[in-house]
Amino acid sequence: MSAEAAYDFDLFVIGAGSGGVRAARMAAAAGARVAIAEDRYLGGTCVNVGCVPKKLYSYAAHFHDSFDDAAGFGWQLPSPATFDWPTLRDNKTSEIKRLNGIYQRMLEGAGVTLFNARARVTDPHTVTLSNAEGDVSISADKILLATGGWPWVPEFPGSDLALTSNQIFDLETFPERFLVLGGGYIAVEFASIFNGLGSETHLIYRGDLFLKGFDQEVREFTRDEMAKKGVKLHFAANIARIEQSNGALQVALTTGETLEVDAVLAATGRQANVTGLGVESLGIALNGDGKLPVNERYETTVPSILALGDLIEGPELTPVALAEAMQLVDIHFHQKAPRPLNYDTIPTAVFCHPNIGTVGLSEEAAREKFDKIRVYRTDFRAMKHTLSGSQERMLMKLIVDDASDVVVGAHMVGEEAGELIQGIAIAVRAGLTKEDFDLTVGIHPTGAEEFVTMRTPSRY
Repeated sequence: MSAEAAYDFDLFVIGAGSGGVRAARMAAAAGARVAIAEDRYLGGTCVNVGCVPKKLYSYAAHFHDSFDDAAGFGWQLPSPATFDWPTLRDNKTSEIKRLNGIYQRMLEGAGVTLFNARARVTDPHTVTLSNAEGDVSISADKILLATGGWPWVPEFPGSDLALTSNQIFDLETFPERFLVLGGGYIAVEFASIFNGLGSETHLIYRGDLFLKGFDQEVREFTRDEMAKKGVKLHFAANIARIEQSNGALQVALTTGETLEVDAVLAATGRQANVTGLGVESLGIALNGDGKLPVNERYETTVPSILALGDLIEGPELTPVALAEAMQLVDIHFHQKAPRPLNYDTIPTAVFCHPNIGTVGLSEEAAREKFDKIRVYRTDFRAMKHTLSGSQERMLMKLIVDDASDVVVGAHMVGEEAGELIQGIAIAVRAGLTKEDFDLTVGIHPTGAEEFVTMRTPSRY
């Protein structure tokens, strides 16, 4: 019996985030009968409570520095400049609604059936949909889980008073005093954003230094630059409790210090969003990292149940979910052999202030992998700041395998680092050598030219 005769759909996708929508559209374009279910908002975390609003808020926060910088170039602006939180918040909401509409039109245009309902898997080929009208069961040859991640908040007295990244964009009033708990990229980004928007901002992290897993020198440089901009950093500290008092929050730290703030963001990590999904009833268990194990075909331990994106091992990045979706469709609907992604050369950016851009191996990881490496690095005050008066500095760094001369890592801290590192990532992904970088003519005067003019190793 054919799949068409046996099932309602060839592919049923649960979750209309970036990965789920891409998989649904591409599978439909391949001729498959596809449906997708979403009970929250189209576009998932990235569009609604992640990358898109975060970047818009980051843009807003940068104007603070821009206004200060302008004076050295002859611009006279009203002082002090004023910031209106509702304008930013509401304009952001309008833009996200526009993007939600685009996602819906893309799905409709691709011929994908959209269900606005909560979905759960009830057997290897059946999904049960629940909404206000009741439950309905739908069958599918393959079911793709693409429900992403969900913020996790540790338990401590008053933890219910902390906000998550799902809530932080839509605060009724702007917090004049803001505290972030966490040491990952979400924590440092929001610390920079609210600091730039004018909050007195504290970052609390239990470790000695934030951004674990990033290049050590990048971490230290970012710490110093963020502190220069006024973010109050509290390392080797944690929240003992939060209490509400006279409209403010009293945050007691494990160091004995107490801080009074208007809002606390718990940016303490995300977990695979599988609650109520039904995977446990099929015997599909999370691994030790809280992820769904899959093979090179994105199949779970139940072959008809697939998973991708933040649900599985790998960088929790929107472009990774998109790439995995394309591969999954190639494997299951174009019958192509699996071509696993090279996660080692996936670039990423952290939109703290200043930005971080990175691709490939950190210096520490490269030292473990290769017998000998060469490190080229420079830090400098950008040309712009010779007139602006800002003391902000920029870091650029290349890691080279000495035996092959291949550039195995590139790192930057500075303005528009994410924009710049995207181009460098092509070179690292292609396995180009330091000689290739040296033979590339720079664009002058730019900060970017430093990536092709560093000639002398800083260390081995």
